[in-house]
Amino acid sequence: MESIPVGTKCEKCGMLAEYVVKDTTGVTHYYCSHHLPSQSGLSEHGVDHTSSKSSGAADKHGAHSANMFRDRFWLTLVLTIPVVAYSQTIQQLLGFSPPDFYGSNWIGPILGSVIFFYGGLVFIQSAIVELKARQPGMMTLIAIAITAAYSYSLATTFFISGTEFFWELSTLILAMLFGHWMEMRSVTAAGSALDELAKLVPDQAELISGKKVTVSQLRIGDQFIVRPGGRIPIDGLVVEGSSSVDEAVITGESKPVSKQLDSEVIGGTLNGDGSLTVEVTTTADKTALAGIMRLVAEAQQSKSRTQLLADRAAFYLAFIAIVASLGAGFGWLVAGATTAFVIERMVSVLVIACPHALGLAVPLVSSISSKLSTQNGILIRDRKVFEAARKIDVVLFDKTGTLTTGEYGVTEVWAIPDSVPDTVLGFAAAVDFKSEHFVSRAIVKAATDKNVAIKQAQDFKRLPGRGVEALVDGKVIKVGGRSLLADSQAVPLDVAKKITAAGTEGKTVVYVLSNDRFVGAMALADTIRPESMAAVKNLKEAGIEVAMITGDAKPVANWVASELGLNQFFAEVLPEHKSDKVKELQNQGKKVAMVGDGVNDAPALVVADVGIAIGAGTDVAVESAGIILVRNDPRDISKIIVLAQATYKKMVENLIWATGYNALAIPLAAGALASVGIVLQPWLGALLMSVSTVIVAFNAQLLRGLRLNK
Repeated sequence: MESIPVGTKCEKCGMLAEYVVKDTTGVTHYYCSHHLPSQSGLSEHGVDHTSSKSSGAADKHGAHSANMFRDRFWLTLVLTIPVVAYSQTIQQLLGFSPPDFYGSNWIGPILGSVIFFYGGLVFIQSAIVELKARQPGMMTLIAIAITAAYSYSLATTFFISGTEFFWELSTLILAMLFGHWMEMRSVTAAGSALDELAKLVPDQAELISGKKVTVSQLRIGDQFIVRPGGRIPIDGLVVEGSSSVDEAVITGESKPVSKQLDSEVIGGTLNGDGSLTVEVTTTADKTALAGIMRLVAEAQQSKSRTQLLADRAAFYLAFIAIVASLGAGFGWLVAGATTAFVIERMVSVLVIACPHALGLAVPLVSSISSKLSTQNGILIRDRKVFEAARKIDVVLFDKTGTLTTGEYGVTEVWAIPDSVPDTVLGFAAAVDFKSEHFVSRAIVKAATDKNVAIKQAQDFKRLPGRGVEALVDGKVIKVGGRSLLADSQAVPLDVAKKITAAGTEGKTVVYVLSNDRFVGAMALADTIRPESMAAVKNLKEAGIEVAMITGDAKPVANWVASELGLNQFFAEVLPEHKSDKVKELQNQGKKVAMVGDGVNDAPALVVADVGIAIGAGTDVAVESAGIILVRNDPRDISKIIVLAQATYKKMVENLIWATGYNALAIPLAAGALASVGIVLQPWLGALLMSVSTVIVAFNAQLLRGLRLNK
């Protein structure tokens, strides 16, 4: 049985944790008794439950805290109505008298006791947990307030003279239950990203034999059928059929992705109109979705600096409230106030000072932002890193695989005056069609992408040190390096200038000859991603510098930088020196975000203020980064910054409201303005505290309206 570290908070609400839960990916979660997932939920989503307490405790408090608080609120409301109606204070205040009957004077003590033990017990139990962990907080304050009110009321009923507090006690507990109910509804509305992801995986898969098995029973090499409209249960490779698959839930890609033979499919994505036969390529715990769930779980457990600040504020507020309550009591005693008034002021201070809204201010915003980020293909491993993204001054992109595709492609095609570029490209593709050389594959791909007809080549020959040759459409076509020109006519001047310029940019130039006559040439290079231009533009418009780092030669780096409009780049940088360039920028007083996808980027990702692995990268890059982008789309960097800024803004707004509310309300509760007739009653304090909680929850929900795809 795993122990809970002292002071560990429930990842749902921030209260002290009482239970340990491990999911199938091995990530540990901590919950209080009110947020412990139900046993059915654990089984459904593959979570292994290990508790630090008996399961009976979980059953006692209920698996669904929102429903538990709701039920207790409504029953407490029913019981509170007669308590309030038969309170002498209320009768005098409103000037009415309810029907009198034998024993009506016992309505307050009897129903008040039921309300205390039924509605208030949950707060007392949670307070005990806080005190055992030596972490007094919100529940401790609530427990002290209602216990003080109940004890004083019993004393005035049986032992001493004074005005009982049963109606204040009842309304106080009622308001607390309502506040917690609204809080839990808000948390539920925010939604658990893990729950949402877990729902994407179907329970069963249909094997090609027709037998249905659970996803956990699938093994590498098994083949299963995905029918139109069905969800793909596990990662695999298409072995038969074609369709389009909606991968938005995993990658954030808005358009369905075409799938055919040998296409990779991702578990949890939604199949379109076609039927697919898929071969399993990994086990259930190693799928892309499982990896995403593991990262989301880690993010939920990590806390931002703002959250840590809120935790400390709530902790100290507990002590401040107790001191303020005792101080108010002592002050009013010295002033000659009655015992009843003194206790009333002390209780009011404790009630109004409960850091309820403060405890909700940051976790709820974090929950909503986590869901938004996951929906947009942004996986946050470390919330401190995510929070730092709002202050980024410069984004340093690795070139290969990030700003560029990392694959050779044809960037330009030149033809002599009596020919056209497509003819030159078609000749080269025909000769290179069966070659596996990366330059040949790039030429064939370029012709295919442009729908250029690729004719069949015959009598294919290799020309050692020069290139290749074949008979195409009755002509001898040669494709290769400059050495092919030895026996051919000269290259036209305008084409020669373009070839020279391409060479200075570090591009590879391929020449094409027809019957030993030069007909054209083409330049090849690591192609720039179509999205990179927009990514750089978006960042610049946001006032953020953009730089590039690469191990490639300076001419190549200069060409990419000029194409993208970058003013700063670092070329010919060895892998072990990339982190030095990050430090160089940091020494200039800049906050640096490093974006990369390879093993050699890992040190730089760690050193940077914000490390971002793009396209899920390699395992090393992912483990070194605080933020992971599922897609190979550099435009998502802007989304990170926008979301980080909006999230931080909401957190600050909530913290200002929560702490400002307490700062103003505590003096009023203590009776600072009693001389001018302003006295904050306990029931009103409880109501206002609940209202503050609802306001904080509502403000957090506004983050849902943020649109990152505009």
